[in-house]
Amino acid sequence: MAAGAPRVFVSHLAGVPVFDPVGDQVGRVSDLVAMLRVGRRPPRLLGMVVEVLSRRRVFVPMTRITGVESGQVITTGVVNMRRFEQRPTERLVLGELLDRRVTLVETGEEVTVLDVAIQQLPARRDWEIDKVFVRRGKSGALRRRGETLTLDWSAVTGFSLEEHGQGAENLVATFEKLRPADLANALHHLSPKRRAEVAAALDDDRLADVLEELPEDDQIEILGKLKDERAADVLEAMDPDDAADLLNELPEDEKERLLTLMQPDDAADVRRLMAYEERTAGGLMTTEPIVLRPDATVADALARVRQQDLSPALAAQVYVCRPPDETPTGKYLGTVHFQRLLRDPPFTLVGSLVDSDLPPLGPDTQLPAMTSYFAAYNLVAAPVVDESGSLLGAVTVDDVLDHLLPDDWRETEFHEEGVSGG
Repeated sequence: MAAGAPRVFVSHLAGVPVFDPVGDQVGRVSDLVAMLRVGRRPPRLLGMVVEVLSRRRVFVPMTRITGVESGQVITTGVVNMRRFEQRPTERLVLGELLDRRVTLVETGEEVTVLDVAIQQLPARRDWEIDKVFVRRGKSGALRRRGETLTLDWSAVTGFSLEEHGQGAENLVATFEKLRPADLANALHHLSPKRRAEVAAALDDDRLADVLEELPEDDQIEILGKLKDERAADVLEAMDPDDAADLLNELPEDEKERLLTLMQPDDAADVRRLMAYEERTAGGLMTTEPIVLRPDATVADALARVRQQDLSPALAAQVYVCRPPDETPTGKYLGTVHFQRLLRDPPFTLVGSLVDSDLPPLGPDTQLPAMTSYFAAYNLVAAPVVDESGSLLGAVTVDDVLDHLLPDDWRETEFHEEGVSGG
């Protein structure tokens, strides 16, 4: 960039696409790496942590960055694909500097860091963190009312100190638009201390979505640092099958304590799933598919399918059953696929559209048989029905894939060819 380039606040760089000179996307900005310096000299920005298209986090030095503007980052096109490992002298700007409590040099007043700005030095390719955006007032729920200031780096002190109880609201806001899987990946690469702080700042539903995407060790670590009441609330917000898998990894006394704190209906669903072997249809199913009575209309079915919190796999079909409508239901009559719902008039009864030719899965169906079933019938979800004909739940293809992949697949990169700069 030319001398006098505009200042960039780092929160605007989170998730920004990174391109090579010909316009091919290399990846997205995950964080920035800085080195603190002695005295009040501004930190030198060493580079960016970029999550490439294979989900690997790599380091791109600032000397390889040719442009930071218009919601994008441009590189020279040469990217070292070695996995990024943080050195002891380095600081992650988004992960470690935001939300810190620092001190104003002039008055001794404590302020909270909301953002920091970077700028390229004139006539050089070096970058520095030269500005700090802070808020006066105590940290906590009411701090948004405090006065905000943009200060020179030298006007504050305290970044080099280890801080206990550091907040995470601004870091969470920075990653607000990330998909749960991408936020989980960012969370996985934070320190345990910072991971716990971010988890505490997320609301229950968001944390539940992220936990479902994290490796097992991270799930257990985060859940263990939550108060029991909140841990129970988060488990209630998770899909029952994921909550059951997580609870099965806990010691027996801790598992029972959390189940007792959960709402009885939610706990009953989870207990029912925990009764099945893990790699069976009963162990993999969710107990919350879309269930309709045969006298419901296509319009009713489409209204249910439109619910925002449904996964694409669960929204791909509805299951028609006799009352009761909650699993385990009355007699299972068949499935109506979303495509069929789009072809028929809104007033048509779903009972007249059911596909009853496809045999449902039994709760004891093993993983290899489920895999063949999904492949043979080109399905994204399948009903699980017991011997009495009641619908117990539905297995989705993503849960089958989770158990087909290696146990550590969430911690390893995708093996994709043709990644720019590879």
